[in-house]
Amino acid sequence: MTKSKTKIEEQLQRKGNIELVETIITAKKSEKWLPVADILSSPRRKRMDINLGEVNEKSKSGETILVLGKVLSQGELDKKIKISALNFSEKAKEKIAKAGASHLSILELIKENPKGEGVKILK
Repeated sequence: MTKSKTKIEEQLQRKGNIELVETIITAKKSEKWLPVADILSSPRRKRMDINLGEVNEKSKSGETILVLGKVLSQGELDKKIKISALNFSEKAKEKIAKAGASHLSILELIKENPKGEGVKILK
């Protein structure tokens, strides 16, 4: 069950990261992206940091993967996928590019795909 938009707005007031605030505001405008706004507006400890190896295991070639946290460089990526996350480590960015995959911020993904179709959220 997701939080109400009012509750998300209250939690948004405590955030200092401008990009995070903009992402939450954009996400809460659409019902499809509301669960993303819910998690991002929550305390930082509820966000996930996921290694590339885990992303590789849980994805299929050609998918769009959403990570609600940071993508770390542990493991290898051997699929051409699109990975969207709040943050990426520098080594993870290098490995993603080397595998022929692409990475973008959550805000860029929401703007590119406002209906949220075909996005797999890793939890």
